[in-house]
Amino acid sequence: MKPVEKQRLRRIVSAFPRARILVVGDLMLDRFIWGEVRRISPEAPVPVVRVTRESEHPGGAGNVVANLAALGAKPAVVGWVGRDAAGHTTTRLLRELGADASGILETTEAESIEKTRIIAHSQQVVRLDREARRPSAGLAKRLREALERKLRNVDAVLVSDYGKGTIDAGILELLAERRERQGFAYLIDPKQANFDAYRGATLVKPNELEAAAAVGLDLDGPDQIRVAGRRLLDRWQSESVLLSRGEHGMTLFRRGAPDRSFPAAAREVFDVTGAGDTVMAVAALVLAVRGSLEQAALLANLAAGIVVGKVGTATLGKSELLGALDAAAPQPSTAAVAPRPRRARSRAKERAR
Repeated sequence: MKPVEKQRLRRIVSAFPRARILVVGDLMLDRFIWGEVRRISPEAPVPVVRVTRESEHPGGAGNVVANLAALGAKPAVVGWVGRDAAGHTTTRLLRELGADASGILETTEAESIEKTRIIAHSQQVVRLDREARRPSAGLAKRLREALERKLRNVDAVLVSDYGKGTIDAGILELLAERRERQGFAYLIDPKQANFDAYRGATLVKPNELEAAAAVGLDLDGPDQIRVAGRRLLDRWQSESVLLSRGEHGMTLFRRGAPDRSFPAAAREVFDVTGAGDTVMAVAALVLAVRGSLEQAALLANLAAGIVVGKVGTATLGKSELLGALDAAAPQPSTAAVAPRPRRARSRAKERAR
């Protein structure tokens, strides 16, 4: 990467606090139980975890908000939580991050979504999920009304779809129509249930499993990846598709422009929990301050390389992102989809929650 390009990217990162970003999606509470394993239980062939500490973090769309806040933005959020302890905790944590949580609706229809991870020696032992019923028609209507109010003054809207029912065809149709009128950057982190409803976004970011499901192909080589990216542009009528490929990096597909691949930036992968949220947050910030799609993909890829080296639901700050930018090796200017390299020294692949 040329020094002049690094300087442009540094200016973009410095502008992040000015970005007005709205996040809409499935809110969750991530609980972590940290401990040590020194023996196997005499009752069953399972490890005994001696608990040393516990922590709580906003999860799902809330982790996108946390990433935006860590990078200096003060995002707004639209979503729902149950009228229960987990819901109160989720809303409180988001407010403590400086987010506008006035678009979070409480409901007695369902319990808040919780994911509890038990971690021992930096490795996840097990995850416990408390899933909710899908929102009723009444709650869906209230969510659209809250979204309408929050759309009046935004630079970017980020849909964080975890397939839990917050995002439906009505919300996606509203966003596509309003984006045509207002011209804000519109980003989608997709899930299969809504594949047929996505349209008109600035950027959609599927992973390989999601992309394969959307186009009905096995993405086992550069040719299939290239075909899938172009088909997704047409299916979702989007300006771009950023295909995240785990340890193989990312590939950006744009209308009327050549494809661009970005090699994985991580040296060592400890935990991919929430890495996609970091990618979406950085891409939204770049586009919100009028950066290009290629600049968004480049910085998002660098950010992902940082957070997968951390354990748990992780974020990164501006200083970390700028440090990775300063250390970045020159990027190739060729536009082809890079072939899959030999397996990197990593312990996990990007995966859906």
